[in-house]
Amino acid sequence: MTMSVPERKSGSEGKEEESEDESEILEESPCGRWQKRKEQVSQGNVPGVESASLAMDTEEGVEVVWNEVLFSDKKVFKAQEEKIKEMFENLMQVEHPNIVKFHKYWLDMKETQARVIFITEYMSSGSLKQFLKKTKKNHKTMNVKAWKRWCTQILSALSYLHSCDPPIIHGNLTCDTIFIQHNGLIKIGSVWHRLFVNVFPDASVHGKGRQHRDEQRNLHFFAPEYGAGEDDHAIDIFSFGICALEMAVLEIQANGDTAVSKEAIINAGQSLEDPLMREFTQSCLRQEAKLRPTAHDLLFHRVLFEVHSLKLLAAHCLINNQYLLPENCVEEKTKSFDPNAVMAEIKHEDRQGVQLKYSHVSPLELDKFLEDVKNGIYPLMNFASSRPHPVPRALSLSQEQVETVKTPTPEPQETETRKVVQMHCNLESNEEGTKTHLSLFLKMDDKLHRQLSCDILPTDTSKDLASELVHYAFINEEDSEKVAGFLEDAINRHRVRTLASGSTQ
Repeated sequence: MTMSVPERKSGSEGKEEESEDESEILEESPCGRWQKRKEQVSQGNVPGVESASLAMDTEEGVEVVWNEVLFSDKKVFKAQEEKIKEMFENLMQVEHPNIVKFHKYWLDMKETQARVIFITEYMSSGSLKQFLKKTKKNHKTMNVKAWKRWCTQILSALSYLHSCDPPIIHGNLTCDTIFIQHNGLIKIGSVWHRLFVNVFPDASVHGKGRQHRDEQRNLHFFAPEYGAGEDDHAIDIFSFGICALEMAVLEIQANGDTAVSKEAIINAGQSLEDPLMREFTQSCLRQEAKLRPTAHDLLFHRVLFEVHSLKLLAAHCLINNQYLLPENCVEEKTKSFDPNAVMAEIKHEDRQGVQLKYSHVSPLELDKFLEDVKNGIYPLMNFASSRPHPVPRALSLSQEQVETVKTPTPEPQETETRKVVQMHCNLESNEEGTKTHLSLFLKMDDKLHRQLSCDILPTDTSKDLASELVHYAFINEEDSEKVAGFLEDAINRHRVRTLASGSTQ
């Protein structure tokens, strides 16, 4: 087989032409927001995905990945269309700071073939495998603090997936499907791999997706029981154990063979100097699945567990309740402080005490720390989830189960999928006091706003009013409780103020 290589122009002229060629817009989404480019990217192999191209999100001004699944048989596509829609709707509900974000999908029908196009977050800094190779090439060793931070982030994501109701099994966790950003943020990609295997049979999809199971170089990431029966969280824990081991030693030597042997894995584990790290990885790699710990258990292992600082707890509290605070509140508050004022003091009877002044805290460092916490670099690992994450049943179905599940009739009104990041409520009573006009302003995570309003009567109970407004606004389950609580509190406070002002007149 011969292959012709196009002649490249030398100098800046050739580079400029190449850059312009790669940035050429090939296609646009129906809404005009996503623009597909010519440049191909690799974001972890997914069965059935024919191509993955770089694209531009014109609203946010960031790069994303444009993925395509091609169906050469339109009849087969039509038979699976409802199942495909359900699957992608489910994927859009998976949200965690350490999981690659699934943005949008749509179907494209043509005379000869059908396509499913879906947009995912672009991990520009590359995979963990690439980072480890570069580190080894530069003759550097892995920093233990960085190793612990990475393990914590990966386990935080796995704990989220496994605590969903029903649990989501990743099934394809390798150093190629884990991505690292320049700020140290770790994200798991290819979460939809197992679901794609179930929903997209090889016969119906144009081309054949390269599955990691068939790649010799990644066979050692898969548990001994993989594919033998119904998968559970234990297969992800085994894969994580291999990832943790590779992160510690940078590379598990294959000794010239294509596949990594069991002996090489044992030797890599024994080479770890820290006995706690050895015990940690070995517990994940136990041959018997039921003896492996859960992701949540591993977060409490002695090698990772630490008592969270008050600073980290306060940062998480601030981020989680950001919707209650005005914008730029931290920046405005730090400006108002006297830098020489003492914010805390430690007194000692036998020696001089220690004073902590506001000038000791850099506003820039504080902003960066809050941003890192918000992005998921420092997850809280010492607390169980307050409640299971409800995910539709199709996310964890086997191939046989997928065939038997019937798609429910869609509701006439879609539930709000965007997250509420900020809230503001305004209440104004008429002069007679017979009714009050309520206006609720919601800032969503896509930076767009929603405004809801209604009239309320003095006889209406605040709790029922709040629940009813949230219900008719179709706010998602995760946000409904906090929005309803915020509304109930606002209505009660307004009524107390109204009564107080009336009694003084």
